[in-house]
Amino acid sequence: MAKVAFIGLGVMGFPMAGHLKTKGGHDVTVYNRTAEKAAAWAEKFSGKSAPTPAEAAAGAAFVFVCVGNDDDLRSVTSGENGALHGMKPGSVLIDNTTASAEVARELYAAAKKKGVDFIDAPVSGGQAGAENGVLTVMCGGDEAVFERARPVIDAYARMVGLMGPAGSGQLTKMVNQICIAGLVQGLSEALHFGKRAGLDIEKVVEVISKGAAGSWQMENRHKTMNAGKYDFGFAVDWMRKDLGIVLTEARSNGAKLPVTALVDQFYGDVQAMGGNRWDTSSLLARLEK
Repeated sequence: MAKVAFIGLGVMGFPMAGHLKTKGGHDVTVYNRTAEKAAAWAEKFSGKSAPTPAEAAAGAAFVFVCVGNDDDLRSVTSGENGALHGMKPGSVLIDNTTASAEVARELYAAAKKKGVDFIDAPVSGGQAGAENGVLTVMCGGDEAVFERARPVIDAYARMVGLMGPAGSGQLTKMVNQICIAGLVQGLSEALHFGKRAGLDIEKVVEVISKGAAGSWQMENRHKTMNAGKYDFGFAVDWMRKDLGIVLTEARSNGAKLPVTALVDQFYGDVQAMGGNRWDTSSLLARLEK
């Protein structure tokens, strides 16, 4: 058992912190910008809450963060009353936010100056993965630190991997989002085409999902997509945020991402339709409007 802090109790962070308490058996203190949510977590999981990130992190061996973007991350870690101000030398800051590789390297350096270690550890698996404790965690940082942190991360993960130095976890998450964007657009076009062709979509998917066309997206989203229901996962607003990070990084490293850039525009169309909080499979709605 370790003394742990968790900062950021959104749809991902709330259950992740819960698994650290229940499955991991750790002593968990949480912080959330909306204090009511922190209080609700503490009541549900018989844990503790603190009024600032620094106070939540005080004395903790591991401090987890899962917030919205780079600016949020800077605020709760190195800003006024940020977690780094409360962390003790030798402790580990683990960032589960999907953020830029740049801010990961920045926080790695800031943490080192305070004698604190840092792991960037974005996750994949969505809300369901967080609730079921089966997330995929992509880490960047020092190997010895990763080996210390991994048994704690395991409480909410089914796959945890060290991808390289600081920032490598975020870069791997970008690869993940590039794959998803292309897959969902392809699946949307396929279902749209099949409907227009008068095919029975369920029969089609039953056959082609067992071949080279099969994917997690097809297996888990085709039924809801076919029914025109888009309330089953990662929101379009968040995907656009992630793809913005991807495209900024691509401009920096010279990668050519024509399909990703196009799908990002398509998600912009979905937002214009009022689908900001629809899940990412809602690319089909754009084709059927």
